[in-house]
Amino acid sequence: MWDAIARDASEESTLWTDALRAESERELVPVFSPLAEERFGLGLETIYEGYLVHYGSPRLFAPADADTALLLGDYLYAHGLVRIASFGETDAVSDLSELIALCSQLRAEDADGDGALWAASAALLGRGPLLDDARGALRLRGDPAPLEVAARAAAGDEAVDQALAVHAALR
Repeated sequence: MWDAIARDASEESTLWTDALRAESERELVPVFSPLAEERFGLGLETIYEGYLVHYGSPRLFAPADADTALLLGDYLYAHGLVRIASFGETDAVSDLSELIALCSQLRAEDADGDGALWAASAALLGRGPLLDDARGALRLRGDPAPLEVAARAAAGDEAVDQALAVHAALR
């Protein structure tokens, strides 16, 4: 998975090649893909890496400046969405669009809840209507609890705990 993300980015632009961490410095830990269907793993981790480039500690990349980070994060978002779209699952693409938009809102408001949102989105990817009320609770009331409950019901407590712990460390 990690080689595919790095290779595809490098093939796209020398800017992304230059932004790659040295192999010895890469943190090759999947975070939310273990909660999802295996076929979605590469796309999901590509999008999550874009999120980390924008807002956290990326695992594969270390952009030289804020402008490169913004462009690289957007590239990774788009490339991950293309990977998911290749399965013809429009509901999954819609779920990820909701995820990205709501995460942007949370960051703009300096609000918590992104971990639960990522976990539920990954665990229920492609079944977005099941998350509509839970996403609404986060969007309107800042309450991530319904998302975490949904993630745990779909993927199990242990898997969600592990994902949230790694996410907290990278955030």
